[in-house]
Amino acid sequence: MAHTMDRFGFELPLLLAGAFRQLIDELHRRLAEQGHPDLRPAYGFALQAIGPDGATMSEIGRRLGVSKQAATKTVGKLAELGYVDRAPDSADARAVHVTITPRGRDSLRRSAEIFESLRREWVRELGADRVRALEDDLATMTDLAGGVPLHDLPGWLR
Repeated sequence: MAHTMDRFGFELPLLLAGAFRQLIDELHRRLAEQGHPDLRPAYGFALQAIGPDGATMSEIGRRLGVSKQAATKTVGKLAELGYVDRAPDSADARAVHVTITPRGRDSLRRSAEIFESLRREWVRELGADRVRALEDDLATMTDLAGGVPLHDLPGWLR
């Protein structure tokens, strides 16, 4: 195992990005096996932005940090795949209210279960104390930076 002095500054973001990518890729591989082959990372962010009570296109765009047009495109794809329903908003006839379908809720439930399973794999490999310390350290560093705006991550990763 390399010690602190053996690493260069540029390695930290690469290691963090690599770990993130590995977790997300494995999530989507397992989701595909469990009946959700068409889900993409941006769709998961969009489903989270829609939330359990649903949301309008404007709200989804705001929560994701993307334009209403970009949100409309993503929601359209999710509707095509059966993950969301769209209907006129009861409070504003000009707005579209988006809700998550049972298929969408199933994908979110499975995602949560898979993330728990992936974390357990990290714990088996590294030990519970080290994983918890890593999580705590990452939380400390993001808090010191004033929090990290994850709402725009799908657009930021483009």
